[in-house]
Amino acid sequence: MSLKRLTTVLAAVGGAFILYIGLSYLFAPQATAAGFGLPTWPQHDGAAFLAVKGVRDVATGLVVLALLLTGQRRALGWALAAIAFVPAGDMVIVLANDGAAGQAYGVHGATALAVALTAGLLLRERPAPAVRAATEPART
Repeated sequence: MSLKRLTTVLAAVGGAFILYIGLSYLFAPQATAAGFGLPTWPQHDGAAFLAVKGVRDVATGLVVLALLLTGQRRALGWALAAIAFVPAGDMVIVLANDGAAGQAYGVHGATALAVALTAGLLLRERPAPAVRAATEPART
């Protein structure tokens, strides 16, 4: 598998996955929050914060997919490098609030690593050389 195909698959799967997570927080917030890794999550009036997370995740997925679909691979690499701070921050939040270390490292930490790796691979790609038009005379 070529590097370009690998990074395309990683970015597409990552974008679709975080979009799914965001929609889950919007449509089933209490059920989804239990998997975040914190010992407690907002209830009643505070439950709107779960929708905030859902909107954040949906927007993140849409940015990734939009950059991927428009072929802006270098911009996608930089965007993913910035986005890697989100799951890294989530990991720190879970650990700082007596959350499950396994979920902090295994979910959020692994996600941050995967996003950063995908960003690095995208930024490492080199554009294909321009193809000379058949009607253009060769320069000597």
